[in-house]
Amino acid sequence: MIVAGLSGAGRSTAANALEDLGWFVIDNLPPHLIGDVADMVARPGARLRRVALVAGTREYREDLVTAISQLRELNAAVRVVYLDAPTDVLVRRYDDTRRRHPLHTGDQPAIADTPEQVMAEPVAESVIDAIELERELLADVRETADVVIDTGDLNVHELRDRVHDEFGSTGDEPQMRTAVMSFGYKHGVPREADLVFDCRFLPNPHWVPELRPFTGLHPGVSEWVLGQPATGTFLEHLMPLLESLLPSYRTEGKSYLTIALGCTGGRHRSVAIAEAVTRLLAQAGHDLHCRHRDIAR
Repeated sequence: MIVAGLSGAGRSTAANALEDLGWFVIDNLPPHLIGDVADMVARPGARLRRVALVAGTREYREDLVTAISQLRELNAAVRVVYLDAPTDVLVRRYDDTRRRHPLHTGDQPAIADTPEQVMAEPVAESVIDAIELERELLADVRETADVVIDTGDLNVHELRDRVHDEFGSTGDEPQMRTAVMSFGYKHGVPREADLVFDCRFLPNPHWVPELRPFTGLHPGVSEWVLGQPATGTFLEHLMPLLESLLPSYRTEGKSYLTIALGCTGGRHRSVAIAEAVTRLLAQAGHDLHCRHRDIAR
């Protein structure tokens, strides 16, 4: 596994969680050595079976993308995890920790002896500029990712739990992991979502006084939402679509798929629908888990 992502988005926390799960973690490995590590792991009788390589900021860009492409061309069992977060969250984290962003020069411009050094070591003069510069530099890396985890709403404990959920399997050839999540549009569409379905057209239990205090996990709310004629029609069309898409994603080689269902606040309709979709997909034999991003808001 290769763990990449924005500085401050939680690479170290993810690495520690993987280590707890039994992965052998190597931090800041130069990209040109990734192939050597993959060869070592692939040797007959090798003791290391699950290795996680954490890519540092200076080792990103073309070299890392090239290394990943070369491994995939050799049909190596490589998974790329990208950690992301909104800029305002990253700024706040740097303010809280008082650490300097790797691409931030501070008040003084970076000193370089040659134009080549400037090109090799891009820098920025403010934290926000540094974050946006890094986001631009890592765009190609993000495109290679099998799974993107947005840590903007996660604390360190929640991120560790998420890593355990996603990568706790010990099988050498795990199935495609499908995550079903609910969210509220008022809090933003999840960045990690591959498929997004809008549930705001369904009748809203928020306007039913006796149901408003509860969430979609409450039996009364769930029965009310699922009992609506529009919900039945929605699921009758949605489930065949998902059941036809999932095998295609698996055949294409995707390792992780996130299906997001949203309503206004992310507490009632989307939660009930996400739970129903999870049950139906599980009955069809898919490996998946369900989570509710905004249920506590």
